[in-house]
Amino acid sequence: MTGDRQRVVLVTGLSGGGKRSVMHELEDLGYEAVDNPPLPMLEEMVSRSEQRVAIGVDARTRGFDAGEVLQTLKRLQMNPALRPELVYAWADETTLLRRYTETRRRHPLAPQGRVMDGIIQERAVTAPLREAADLVIDTSDLPLASLRRLIDFHFGTGSQAQESRLVVSLISFAYKHGLPREADLVFDARFLRNPHYDPILRPRTGLDPEVGAYIEQDPDLPAFFAKMADLIDLLLPRFVQEGKKYAAITIGCTGGRHRSVYLVEKLARHLADRIAAAEVPGADGLGWRLHVMHRELAREGLEAAYLAERRPVNASGLRDAAVTAAPVQAQEA
Repeated sequence: MTGDRQRVVLVTGLSGGGKRSVMHELEDLGYEAVDNPPLPMLEEMVSRSEQRVAIGVDARTRGFDAGEVLQTLKRLQMNPALRPELVYAWADETTLLRRYTETRRRHPLAPQGRVMDGIIQERAVTAPLREAADLVIDTSDLPLASLRRLIDFHFGTGSQAQESRLVVSLISFAYKHGLPREADLVFDARFLRNPHYDPILRPRTGLDPEVGAYIEQDPDLPAFFAKMADLIDLLLPRFVQEGKKYAAITIGCTGGRHRSVYLVEKLARHLADRIAAAEVPGADGLGWRLHVMHRELAREGLEAAYLAERRPVNASGLRDAAVTAAPVQAQEA
C-alpha cells in the first residue's frame, strides 16, 4: 500500500527563503526534523527513523553539493518503503534583502561581503535542486499562516491518505509583475473585457459577482474557457499517469485583480466538478486536489487571496467551503 510508505521530506532553498518555517511546520505535523546534517549521514538517518522525517539541506550544510543531494534523493526513491520528496523554498531578491535588513544577519555565503553577492551565489549553486524539486514554494508574499496551511495541505495526515493524488495549484497573477516561476501552464486573459475601465467595478475584484457578470458578457469568453478547460481536462489525467505530484496552472491579466481572478475561480469550480465525477462509483478514479491562490490580491493584503483547498460537491449536494485565513505580515526566514 502506498499509504504505508514512510514519508521523507528534504527541504532546501535560499537562505531567508522560508526553509526554517517549512521545517518548523513539518515538525509540528509530527515529522522528526533535522536541519543541516552532514550529507553522508542522510540515508543512515532515514534508515534509523521509525517515523516521518524532514531534513533541511542547504548551502550551509557540511560538504554541500547539489549533485550529491540529488543522487541521495534518487537512492531514497529506489526504496519501495519510502516516499521521498524535495521541497525548495525561495523568495525574490527584494524580499530576501528586506528580510536580511530586518534581522541584521549576514548571508552565510558572503559573511564579509554584500548580502546580494551571497544571494546570487546561493541561487546558482542550488539551481539544480530547484529544477528537480517536487514542490517549489515562493514565500515572497506568502503570510506565515498561509505557508503553514500549505505545508499541512501537502504533508499533513490528510495528504498521506491521498498521496497518489495530483495537487493542482490555480494561481491568478498580473503580467506587469512577471510570470509565477512555478507555472506549468500559463493562460493569458488580457484580451477579455476589462472591468478596470468601469469606475464602479475598478475597486472590486474578480471575487465579486458584479465583476464576474461583467466579464461573462464578453462574447469570446465561452469559447476561450471551453478550450482552456478542454486542454486542462486532457492534460491532468496524463500528469497523474506519469506520476507528477504537483501542477501549477496560472492565469494572468494586466492587473491581476479582475479577469484572472474570476477565471481562476471559474476553473476551480469546473475542476471540483471533475473531481466529483471521478469519485463516483465506476469512474476511472483519476482525481486531484485543488489549491487556489490569487497572487496580486495577496500582495494587497486581502484575506480572500488565500483561499486554500477546494473540494467537490459533497453528498448533500453542497460545495464545501473554501478555507480562508487572514494575512500575517511577518514571514520567518
